[in-house]
Amino acid sequence: MNKSHRQVFRSSAIMGGTSVVTITIGIIKVKVLAILLGPAGVGLMGLYQSIIGVASSLAGCGISESGVRQLAVSTNETSNLAIVRRTLWISNLFLGLIGMTILWLFREQVALWVFGSTAHIEDIRWIGLGVLLTLIAGSQTALLQGLRRIVDLARVNIISSLIGASVGILLVSLLGQEGVIWFVIVAPSTSIMVAGYYAAKLPRIQTQPDWQAIRHQSKAMLKLGIPLMIATLVTLVTQLATRSIILREIDLDANGYFQAAWTISMTYIGFVLGAMSTDYFPRLTASISDHALAKKLVNEQTEIALLLSGPVLLVMVTLAPWVIHLLYAENFMPATEILRWQVIGDILKVASWPMGFILIAMGRGGAYIFTQLTWNAIYLASIALGIKSLGLVITGISFLLAYMVFYSVLILFSNKLIGYKTSRRIWLHTIFLLITSGFIMTLATQSAGMEYIAGVLAILAASIYSLKRLDHLMDLRGWLGKAKNNDITS
Repeated sequence: MNKSHRQVFRSSAIMGGTSVVTITIGIIKVKVLAILLGPAGVGLMGLYQSIIGVASSLAGCGISESGVRQLAVSTNETSNLAIVRRTLWISNLFLGLIGMTILWLFREQVALWVFGSTAHIEDIRWIGLGVLLTLIAGSQTALLQGLRRIVDLARVNIISSLIGASVGILLVSLLGQEGVIWFVIVAPSTSIMVAGYYAAKLPRIQTQPDWQAIRHQSKAMLKLGIPLMIATLVTLVTQLATRSIILREIDLDANGYFQAAWTISMTYIGFVLGAMSTDYFPRLTASISDHALAKKLVNEQTEIALLLSGPVLLVMVTLAPWVIHLLYAENFMPATEILRWQVIGDILKVASWPMGFILIAMGRGGAYIFTQLTWNAIYLASIALGIKSLGLVITGISFLLAYMVFYSVLILFSNKLIGYKTSRRIWLHTIFLLITSGFIMTLATQSAGMEYIAGVLAILAASIYSLKRLDHLMDLRGWLGKAKNNDITS
C-alpha cells in the first residue's frame, strides 16, 4: 500500500514541481499581457485560445487521448507498440492538415459567429496553422505520456513554457494587440520543438511500416477517440459560447475578468490533475480488468489529490483578491467573486476526476460523453438564464452547480461499472473543504477582514492534517530522509 501511495505521490510531486515553474512563467506572461493590453487583450487571447481548442479537438478526433490508452496497454508488446507509435504520428499529421484547411476556408463564418463581425478574420486564418501545430505537438506529448516518461514530460512542459513565454511577450511588446495571435500560436510551436527532442531520444522503430496494421490501429483509436473528441469538443464549444455570451451581453472587458478567473482556477490545481493524466491514467488502464485493484487505485489517487490540493484550495478562497491583483492588475478585481465560486467547484472537480478516468480506461465512450454533456449543459444553461439578472458572477455559480451534478453522476457510473464506493475518509475530507470554503466566502461578503482570520486558521488545519496523513500513508519523513541521504552519498 505504501509503495502504491508513493507512486501516486511521486508522480504528483514531479508534475506539481513542474506546475509551480510553469505557473510562475504563466503568471509573468499573463501579467505582462494584462499590463500592456488590459482586460480587452486578455479577453481576446481567451477567445483565440478557445477557437484553437475547439478546432484542434474537432480535427484531432481524440487520437492523442486514445493513443495514450493504446500505448499504455501495448508497453510490453514491442511490435504492437511500434504500430501504435506510427499510427499516432501519421494520424495527427493528416488530421492536422485537414483541420488547418477547413478553418482557413471557413474563417469568415467563424469570425462572424465568435465576434459578430469580420474584424478578426485574418487572425483566424493563422489560427488554422495553430491547429496543425497543436495536433503535431499532441502526438509527441501523448507518446511520452503513454510510455509514462514523466520526467521527460515535465521537462517538456517547463522548457516549452519558458521559451514560449519569452517569445510571446517579445511579440506582444513589439506588435501590441496585433501580437496576441502570435502570442497564442507560439505555444504549440515551441512544444513541438521541445517534445520532439525528447521523443527522438526514445528507442527508434526498426521495422518497416505495416500499412494494414496502421489502418487497423487507427480504427481502434478512433473508436474511443471520437467519443473523447466529442466530449472535449462539447466542453470547448461551451467555453467559446460562454465567452461569446459575455461579449454580447456585457463587453470585452468582462471577458477579460472571466478569462482571469478561469485561468487561475484551471492552473493552480494543474499539478494534481496533470499527475492524474500523466501517471494515474496509464496505471488505471493497465489494471482496469481487476476491479478490486482498480477501486484501490481510484481511492488512493483521490485521497492524495485532496491532501495535496486542499490547502491550496483554501488559500485561493481566502486570498482571491490578492491573487487577482498579483497575477493580473487592480482593474481585474471584478474577477474575485467568480474565482471564489469556481474554487469551491474545483473541490468537487478534484474529487471527481479519478472516477472519470474509469470510463476512459474501460473504453466506455458513450458514458463519458454523457457525463461531459451533463456538466456542460448545466453550466451553459445556467449562464444563459442568469447572466442578465446576476451579471458576470453567474459564471462562477454555474461552475459549482455543474460540478455538483457531475460528481453525483460519476459516483453512480463508477459504482455500476466496477463497484466503486468512495471511502468514508474521502467523503469527510471533501465535505470539510466545501463547508469551510463556503464559510470563508460568506464572511468575505459580510465582514471585511474576518475571512482572512478564518481562512488562515483553516489553511493551517488543512496543511497539518495533509502532512500527518501523508506521513501515515507512506512514512513521508522516512522516505524523504532516505532520499536525502542517497543524494548526499551519491
